[in-house]
Formats: sequence, structure tokens, C-alpha cells
Amino acid sequence: MLKRTTNEIYIIAEIGQNHNGDVNIAKKLINQLDNFPYDEISKNRFYKTNAIKLTKRDLTEELSHEGMDRPYTGIHSFGPTYGEHREFLELSYEEHVELGNYIKSKGFEFIETLCSVKCLKLLDMVEVDKIKVASRDLTNIPLIEGLAKRPEPVILSTGMADENDLNYALDIFKRHDKTNISILHCLSQYPAQYSNLNLNTINYLNECYSQYKIGYSDHSLGTHIPVAAVAMGAKIIEKHVTLDTNMKGTDHRGSANIQTFSKMVHDIRALEFSLGEHVIKRDTSVEAAKIKLERSLAFKISKKKGDIITLKDLHMISPGDGFKWQDRDKFIGKIINCDVKSNTLITQDVMNI
Repeated sequence: MLKRTTNEIYIIAEIGQNHNGDVNIAKKLINQLDNFPYDEISKNRFYKTNAIKLTKRDLTEELSHEGMDRPYTGIHSFGPTYGEHREFLELSYEEHVELGNYIKSKGFEFIETLCSVKCLKLLDMVEVDKIKVASRDLTNIPLIEGLAKRPEPVILSTGMADENDLNYALDIFKRHDKTNISILHCLSQYPAQYSNLNLNTINYLNECYSQYKIGYSDHSLGTHIPVAAVAMGAKIIEKHVTLDTNMKGTDHRGSANIQTFSKMVHDIRALEFSLGEHVIKRDTSVEAAKIKLERSLAFKISKKKGDIITLKDLHMISPGDGFKWQDRDKFIGKIINCDVKSNTLITQDVMNI
């Protein structure tokens, strides 16, 4: 059995607001994430994501009066104004506690995106394994300063940031001697267009911010981009997940349904097992094929006992369990001690050595 390791790719299923303000929808989604299908890679185990993430906003610290009162009447609206729409989608602090405990009861880690200083009170109500800072809040310095004083690991998303924004936030954490920080490359476009993703930022982050764990938060459609991000060195993958991409709500269409998310996890784990070590080596699994298919030194033409072997008498044929071309000087000029047919492997038995 292939065992999971502490350094495996850390996969986050982001529910965000895809619960549509309903605890029961959130629990149904958690349950489906807990019931991934059998995975042939492991032969006798199931593969799940590592963590499930929710997002907590406090509407008293969210929008201006004008923003809250702005008409919001599209097909994905849950209220006539944007404020009422946001209020419909928002779970209470107590509901986040309930869901956080439910997530942990299923064996997942519980991650919360906290969107304001006031939201930090949730950390005194429920154990959160990691705290996410959304791209929009990387420049929310009061929030960053509040998190810098907390012990929980923090994940920073860079979807709206430039390098100066990132460095400013990191300097705050450094001043508080907080080092349990991860950084996610991200593009805050929903859905993200492939031409804008610039996955090479993952390489840059790994080179220039090597003291931090580097990952990728994906908003593109499909599964191939996060899998490619892992191949490029991402150690954390985050992706939005929903029960149904056709549900009412602004995030569903840019999210993965359970089947797509499950495929992504499967493909990431397959890639993870495939990456191996930073060496060139011959694996023991190819030994039989090596013997069957590689070539060995052989007589190109039939020879008589007493003949002297020359270079033109030699060529290479399978199987591969004989002498190699590099060994040819051992035999050139030597006397053959028995008759041999063409395409006979050279062995010490037919040579006077």
C-alpha cells in the first residue's frame, strides 16, 4: 500500500460561499468530499482532500453604505441590494463553529478565510487549523497585524497583489517572529483565463521566497492547471468546489463539482507518486524488461573453433543479460574454442578467457 506522507501536496477544497447561506448545503458538500470514489493508485484506500475551507465575513466591516445599498438584481442575486445579497449568503459565527467541528469530525483540517479584524473573534470560538488571507485582504494591514499575533499558520493569497504588497505583509509577520506562513500564487479572475495565469510565478516564488511553502490557488476551469502547478513545484493546491455548477450564486460556475474535484485530487496524487527523486537511476521494476529488451554482444556471423574474433564479427542483439559493447576489447583478438552460429551471445564459455 502507498502510504500518505507528511510532505504530500496539501489540497484545500474551498467551499467559500457555495453553501448559499445554508448549513445543510455545506454539510452535504462536506459529506460528498468525504466520500471520494475508490482510487486505483492506492489499491486499498480512499483519497481525500486534506482540508476544507470556509469564508467568514462580518458585514459591519465589509462595505460602504453605498456599496451595501447598491441595487443587485441579476439572476444570481439573493436580495434586491448587494447588502441583502451578502447577508443572505453569510453564515453566523455559531454556524461556522458548527461546520468547523463537523469538518474536523470527518478527518479534514479546518481552514477559515477571515475577512476583517472583527472576524478574528471566531478563533476564540472554534479550533482553526490554518487561517487564509484572501487576495483582497493582503493589503488589509490591521487584519495582517492581528494575524501576526496569533499562533495559527497563515496562508496568503496573492491574486490581486504585486510584490511590494506581498513584501509589506511579510515584513509585518517577520517583526512578530511569525514564520508559519505559506504563499499561494493566484489570479483573482473568475473564471481565470489561461493566458493570464502566469504559472511561472510559482518558480519565482520558490526561488525568491524559499523560506515559505509555496502553492497555487486555482480559479480556472478544469483540472489540468492545478496538476501542472504541482509539476512546477506547488506544495499547496486550493480550488473552489460546489455541489452543482449550475446552482444559483456567483461562484458556482467557476468552481469544480465533486466529480471534477475528485479527478483533480486523483491526478495530483498520481503525479505526486510519479515525481520521485532528483536523480537518474534504474528502478528495480524495469529489471525484467532490461534483460528481455536490452542488447548484448553477439557473433554477427557463424564462426569455427580456432577462429580469431575481429570487430567486424560482432554486433548487438537481445536479450540484455550478456556482455556490453564496452566489453568488446576483452574478446577482439581472442580464439574461439568451439563452433558458434550467428546471433549467438558471446559468453566466457566460448572464449579462451
